[in-house]
Amino acid sequence: MSEPNDSMDQAKESAADAVDGLAKKVLVIDDDNEIIETVQFALETSGYRVVIARDGNQGIALAEQESPDLIILDMMMPKRSGFLVLENLRRNREVPIPVIMVTGNEGNRHQAYAELLGVSDYIHKPFAMDRLLNAVKKLIP
Repeated sequence: MSEPNDSMDQAKESAADAVDGLAKKVLVIDDDNEIIETVQFALETSGYRVVIARDGNQGIALAEQESPDLIILDMMMPKRSGFLVLENLRRNREVPIPVIMVTGNEGNRHQAYAELLGVSDYIHKPFAMDRLLNAVKKLIP
């Protein structure tokens, strides 16, 4: 049976790991402020470090600079769509970064194309935050 202080100690260790840079890094590429804030809060509460890009071009640049462990990518964005970002990432990286694509688009063709490009998961908006967090945990335990 664990002591009550064990869970507090584990939380402190998680926070210390995040500060030390040991926490997994997630790049969120989305132009919707509400989604960014909600996803960022949920991920940081779960112990992940979060980097934000608000358009596709910024997302590609930050993927190169930050070397995230995972990318959460919106399909429809200004400057460069999620598909173009994903194509660029797959073409220009030796080791692919896991990508979760999120979209409000219901079309099966879009999902099939994302899967052809090697997307790790495809989530329709609106989504339950548990659904996203479970996908993240599955891809970067």
